[in-house]
Amino acid sequence: MHARHLAYWGKIKIALAIMPAALLAACVTPQDNNTLNKPAQSAAGPATVKAPVLTPDQAALRTLTAQQDRLYNVAAPLLTTNAQLCRGNARNLLGFTAKNKYSYPSEFTDAAQSLGFDDRLQVTGVLPGSGAAKSGVQRGDVLVAVADKPLQQGPDAERQAANLLGPLVSGRTPVKLTLLRNKAQQTAIVPLTLACAFSIELGNADNVNTYADGRRVLITRGMMNFAKTDEELAYLIAKDMAHNSLGHAIRQRMVATTGSVIDNLMRARPDPTAAAGTGGIRPYPQDLDAAADNLALYMLVRAGYGIDGYAAFWQRLATQYPASVPSGYTALHPGTAYRMTAIDKSVQALRAKQAAGKPLTP
Repeated sequence: MHARHLAYWGKIKIALAIMPAALLAACVTPQDNNTLNKPAQSAAGPATVKAPVLTPDQAALRTLTAQQDRLYNVAAPLLTTNAQLCRGNARNLLGFTAKNKYSYPSEFTDAAQSLGFDDRLQVTGVLPGSGAAKSGVQRGDVLVAVADKPLQQGPDAERQAANLLGPLVSGRTPVKLTLLRNKAQQTAIVPLTLACAFSIELGNADNVNTYADGRRVLITRGMMNFAKTDEELAYLIAKDMAHNSLGHAIRQRMVATTGSVIDNLMRARPDPTAAAGTGGIRPYPQDLDAAADNLALYMLVRAGYGIDGYAAFWQRLATQYPASVPSGYTALHPGTAYRMTAIDKSVQALRAKQAAGKPLTP
């Protein structure tokens, strides 16, 4: 993944102004939904036609986008329901993601254009329940202007949009968007959404691991494949959100080191030597890991996810990828036995609060 990739909370913070994971179905673009996956029909009824043959770059881009969509979709409720628990990391966001053909790695620019992207930023996902959703912003809308100021097109569109939106989302006033939908201009007055401002990123690597540097959460492609369900993927995102909320990268003095690993894994072609082993990241002490598990459990429940399988998931992960696998998760989180005991106590305490109708805060 290219560093310029526009994630929900990436450079542009359109995310929620972003997030994503665009938040809807795993489709590249609205055009992709309408043309690439829909068989032709005639007056005599549905016609049986062969699906269009995609080029390797188009297929790779579709796979990348589907993974991002799933990641962002799972993360969305965790971000929007836990602003109270993010400890200084909550921000106002608009509630949608937007990209153009330059939002992807340079080798995918032509493929992105063939699948419906051009120089203009277009909405690729809308966060359910957000201000964008409530104001009628739709996937496929082209962004024309913000607060009546025209948006720049081309390779620098994301940065210019970020510069324009930054001051607007720092206040409390709804933001006026001018959109182009089906060749007709639309206006949307978008109220702000308070959410955890962590960027949720997809790592271009097959090792089974996650990383958190205080402001970002990165889930590798290998870890996404390991997670059998969206609920298990939510466990991973919540755990690293908790590490960020608790300032663990700062306490470990690992902000720069972990950040460099994340930067590397977001590239289209990561440097394998830089990602070897633990990447220079010190393993988490068991007490920090247990504290993150405790906070993650509350985040999950507040977001509507179940937690009955939480402990079993981490145990399965540690069994299949033990600490002896240097590039795996357990190498950085070796205190499995301690965590299992702490998780059981945390779940009991959380369930007691639920039964008593008490606030779901640690």
